[in-house]
Amino acid sequence: MSQKVRLRRLRYNKTVRDLFEDTHLRPQDLIYPIFVCEGKNIKNEIKSMPGQYQVSVDRLPSLCNRLIELNIKSVILFGVPDIKDDDGKVAQDDNGIVQRAVKEIKKTNNEILVIVDVCHCQYTLHGHCGTIDKGDVDNDKTVTNLGLQAISLARAGADVIAPSDMMDGRVNHIRNILDKNSFEKLPIFSYSVKYASAFYGPFRDAAENTPQHGDRKSYQMNYKNSLEAMREAETDINEGADALIVKPAMSYLDIIYRIKSKYSIPVIAYNVSGEYSMAHSAIDKNWIDKQVIFEILTSMKRAGANAIITYHAIEVAEYLNEN
Repeated sequence: MSQKVRLRRLRYNKTVRDLFEDTHLRPQDLIYPIFVCEGKNIKNEIKSMPGQYQVSVDRLPSLCNRLIELNIKSVILFGVPDIKDDDGKVAQDDNGIVQRAVKEIKKTNNEILVIVDVCHCQYTLHGHCGTIDKGDVDNDKTVTNLGLQAISLARAGADVIAPSDMMDGRVNHIRNILDKNSFEKLPIFSYSVKYASAFYGPFRDAAENTPQHGDRKSYQMNYKNSLEAMREAETDINEGADALIVKPAMSYLDIIYRIKSKYSIPVIAYNVSGEYSMAHSAIDKNWIDKQVIFEILTSMKRAGANAIITYHAIEVAEYLNEN
């Protein structure tokens, strides 16, 4: 049967298939999360995230050298301090765990883009993302402390500030305090859309920041909402965010697509810990093929993400460089 339109004509030949791919996944699109802990020569595997570790500051140069070899050029740092307090003020210490990590990386691996997560959940005794007042996180007190954390990390040499707390007005406050201290060139990658999600479980093991009471639903978003995500994105853009982060990613591709379609701003997908652990568990049991990782990450790029924060970064980059 003669047929003028046969879409399969573009699929028979691999070179033709490659020629017309409209979505690409590259090592330089990936941002690798690192959990930095106290001590020396520490590499503690995170049980709920096979293949991921808490590492001490002295191990960062060798890790970053490996990332550069793989053409992964960006990291995002999370601190796992020994000392915590009620307000997370330990995060403002110029000699804090992440501040020291930034300095160590910049001393030996200046070509690595160092993004720093700005939030208090890893630094508070109660595990919430800010200062507790009358049983809930106080928005404005937390914003004030976030600004002090941000400026301390900027002084340490961070390349990007990434507030993940979901407090109202924090992008505007951080932008103002950075500008007043001559860090007007420092970009803000805001976690503009961060849902109250069950996908974060393994991360809480890694960062040791499980809330000691209650939950985070009074400040993180309801996963049933999408219009609210657009309002959050628009608010952060108006307050001076230079790029937006959507977290989680896999179940929120529609949100990535809607934001990217409406706003001319870079969008970063956060392929979170639960997404990582689910894929690896199924792969380890031979229930699914390892190629599912590439399918998942490519779907995020196809939805509109310019970059992806992912724990898969090293294994994906190894495969891409070899193939």
